[in-house]
Amino acid sequence: MLLSVRDESATGQTLYEVALEFLTERITVEDLVRARVRQEVQRFNRKRAQEFQGLVQPVGAEMVLNGRTTAFRMPQHRPLDADEQVQRAWEGFSNNSYFILIDDKQAESLEQEFTISPATRVSFVKLTPLVGG
Repeated sequence: MLLSVRDESATGQTLYEVALEFLTERITVEDLVRARVRQEVQRFNRKRAQEFQGLVQPVGAEMVLNGRTTAFRMPQHRPLDADEQVQRAWEGFSNNSYFILIDDKQAESLEQEFTISPATRVSFVKLTPLVGG
């Protein structure tokens, strides 16, 4: 099941969008965050770029405004650890650094389950920059 996930500003403007694939229709918020962060880290590590577009700011990276999106610039490319980035993202959710809207309703916990359908809308709204590994 394909799910489109977007980052939105506090005013609802779409800043970034990515498609995630899940094997089942029923997932948890924890599964959603894990899939998103792992895909972002995998893409970054494969491209060997110095600019990272993702939910969690890597350690040592500087935030840069790149048009409408926020990216993080690394002084030099180094592979990121997906497990560490995922853990930081889960902590960020728990600490209210960002929130997730699923069909315009705020997700309450990482354990919360929801069903993916072609009409499912998922938005991440960042409140503060996250620093990760």
